[in-house]
Amino acid sequence: MPTKSKAWLIGGGIGSLAAAAFMIRDGNVPGGNISILESASILGGALDGDGDPVRGYSMRGGRMLTTDNYECTWDLYKSIPSLQHPGKSVLDETLEFNQLHKSNSRARLVDCRRAKVPVTSMGFSMRDRLELLTLSRTSEEALAASRITDWLSPSFFGTPFWYMWSTTFAFQPWHSAIEFKRYLQRFLLEFSRIETLAGVKRTVYNQYDSLVLPLQAWLAHQGVHFLTGRTVTDMDHTQQDGRFTVTALHCSVSGIADTIAVNEGDLVFFQNGSMTDASSLGSMTTAPAQLTKADSGGWTLWEKLAAGRSDFGNPAAFNSLIAQSVWESFTVTLQNPAFFDQMTSFSGNEPGTGGLVTFQDSNWLLSIVLAFQPHFVNQPAGVHVFWGYALFPDRVGDFVPKPMAACNGAEILQELCGHLRFDLETFARANCIPCRMPYITSMFMPRLPGDRPLPVPAASKNLAFISQFVEIPEDVVFTVEYSVRAAQMAVYELLNIEREVPPVTPHAQSPHAQFEALIKAFK
Repeated sequence: MPTKSKAWLIGGGIGSLAAAAFMIRDGNVPGGNISILESASILGGALDGDGDPVRGYSMRGGRMLTTDNYECTWDLYKSIPSLQHPGKSVLDETLEFNQLHKSNSRARLVDCRRAKVPVTSMGFSMRDRLELLTLSRTSEEALAASRITDWLSPSFFGTPFWYMWSTTFAFQPWHSAIEFKRYLQRFLLEFSRIETLAGVKRTVYNQYDSLVLPLQAWLAHQGVHFLTGRTVTDMDHTQQDGRFTVTALHCSVSGIADTIAVNEGDLVFFQNGSMTDASSLGSMTTAPAQLTKADSGGWTLWEKLAAGRSDFGNPAAFNSLIAQSVWESFTVTLQNPAFFDQMTSFSGNEPGTGGLVTFQDSNWLLSIVLAFQPHFVNQPAGVHVFWGYALFPDRVGDFVPKPMAACNGAEILQELCGHLRFDLETFARANCIPCRMPYITSMFMPRLPGDRPLPVPAASKNLAFISQFVEIPEDVVFTVEYSVRAAQMAVYELLNIEREVPPVTPHAQSPHAQFEALIKAFK
């Protein structure tokens, strides 16, 4: 990349932040030549976290991390200084934190009697085992656009394994069989310890404070430009040497049109699609608005680019069925420790060691997780924050006679108290902020080859795609790793960087991992 050339990154999520870092660290691109264009007022994309003790804290979710995988993520964060621990990298502080706070869930599943479900057995019948083996050995070409339910019998979806696996990774029975197979292979190590979540690693704080802010601070120190409040609406392009070449970006800034020239030698990185598009927040007294694609523009630019260009993907495969990609989360801010004390006594886990507690008989399929406190950098002593979510917000509750999607924060807490048999006084002075996300699992929708573009399509000269909606063989979507890997692949290819992208660790080929999974499957 010529020293005077510029890089334009569309979208301010972790993919763009990582791409900027790889350009600087491995491509020797001056930070001042890089601009990140983001329509929101802050960066971070789906890795969000905001609030205070008065307004309440809120985060849409948190991605699961491991140190047995996530090769590109840790390759990046070994180079990013911690904001909280001078002299250490983000990787250093994360490893040290997890040595002190190890996952060992003692209440992974809870039934309708408020009893902890024994999970030493995965509950498989011989038929379940054979069908699971068949699916895992079937090629992606043969799986095509099939769903998980096309390969596994109804009994499988009532096993303890399914309740734990589906809520850990947010799978629904109608999701892509290919994605399910990839998860089984990528996280084979987790198959044998899914009941304790021993392989799960956590950041010191929420992922916005622990991953986004230090990376953003490092990029700012390098001179990277953050252009927030700027929505890219279209691209001008030409065909150079038979390849698609971006020549200009059309933007909207506070309703005013603007055009950015993309000159010869410049590069464009685009975060196509959005799993948090049209998200909406509620409050203790109001349910989140039920927004759709018409209420936000997170898919529009990709749809324009892909029209008539098969190598740029097919966004309709992912954004056409909100009913199959929606779920709802909630963040609760507490002014006293009563709930945390009761949950610690009930679960047997100190906050930060237990992972998800799933109420398997809940109509909403409700789960909660108590992180180590404080969970936000600005969270004062005496304030506690926890997070939860439900995979079926369209169903009527067990204790509240309405769908979760129609519930305010107070009603969600009432439903949670019903499952735990806790008195509502436990949530005195609580602030529960629900969040509806219509596209949160859209990347899991069944798809055909070509529905996701390559990070750098063959027909592209200066445009790369970096998001959860690109095609990376062997890796799995709905992870921080996928966005970071896509960014690293795109940067290395467009800049002709000779350093190798860290390969996906082939745990599925490990005899030891296979043996452990086999033992677990037959318990």
